[in-house]
Amino acid sequence: MLDVQKINQYYGSSHTLRGVSLEVKKGECMALLGRNGVGKTTLLKCLMGVQSIASGQVIFEGQDISKLAPHQRAALGMAYVPQGREIFARLTVEENILMGMATKSSSKAREIKGEIYELFPVLKTMLSRRGGDLSGGQQQQLAIARALVAEPKLIIFDEPTEGIQPSIIKDIGRVIDLLRNRGDMAIVLCEQYFDFARELADRFVVLSRGEVVATGNRAEMDSEEVKRHLSV
Repeated sequence: MLDVQKINQYYGSSHTLRGVSLEVKKGECMALLGRNGVGKTTLLKCLMGVQSIASGQVIFEGQDISKLAPHQRAALGMAYVPQGREIFARLTVEENILMGMATKSSSKAREIKGEIYELFPVLKTMLSRRGGDLSGGQQQQLAIARALVAEPKLIIFDEPTEGIQPSIIKDIGRVIDLLRNRGDMAIVLCEQYFDFARELADRFVVLSRGEVVATGNRAEMDSEEVKRHLSV
């Protein structure tokens, strides 16, 4: 579904992504791992078109989308849950969720399906509250709900457990697991919390200094080389 081929990206003279290649198939969860500052978020922004690439290709469902704008990629079925949530603080919870439907054609009914509230029951109880009044964990659930109402084919999570209380982390893990088991979308999970990612991902890609230094399944992630790249 997603095929990233040797992409390079620069900040000024700094070479931030160095020939990064990876693949994510429909129905699987791929975890992107690495220390802070190795290029993980930059890579995700390049996948969504928020940042441009210097060379290489981003292929989605057989189409080269390397030069498409973020809203065009979203219209094709890509969704992004950014680091820090980035919800609209002055909009209500309901309005925030409805913003996720912006790419849907006007002919389609824009109403929130009950499945969203089944995944995140707490949101149904606070639809009229402003997004900025929610706790960090509730805002993270809201950001995920906003992405899911677009009914994406690919969803990208950037550090979904960052700054979140343990009970909400479990809820987010449950949702990601349900999405993976459903088998109708591809998932990219960028995480610092290795144990969280290890429970959910089918495959792993480890970045270091903007390069892919290791790939593999769960069993292969126990090697000393991989742990060395993840340790602080």
